[in-house]
Amino acid sequence: MNDIIESYLLKIPDDRKFLINQLHQLIVDMYPASKVSMKYKMPTYHAKDGWVAIANQKHYVSLYTCGYHHIAEFRERQPKIKTGKGCINFKPTDELPIEDIKSVVRHAIEYPKTI
Repeated sequence: MNDIIESYLLKIPDDRKFLINQLHQLIVDMYPASKVSMKYKMPTYHAKDGWVAIANQKHYVSLYTCGYHHIAEFRERQPKIKTGKGCINFKPTDELPIEDIKSVVRHAIEYPKTI
């Protein structure tokens, strides 16, 4: 991990630090050869032809993908967790549904252009 990413992760408020570290580790474990950059001022993980990013927001942590189609199944399976057009927003009180998140990450990385 590069210094910029480490610096970003260290600045996360305590109430969201666990979530963002869990998401970071999950992505790195799934795609250890991914290239990590600070695209759009957030840690962005590039692997194969796709990408995902994580970001600390004011009241939640977001997992970004490049399209709604990557999170459609997640949205059906986890209706209580807030989603946007191509992102999932986790509150500090949310328990991460790891297998469903892995499915989103896998879809975004391995099928980036699927609609």
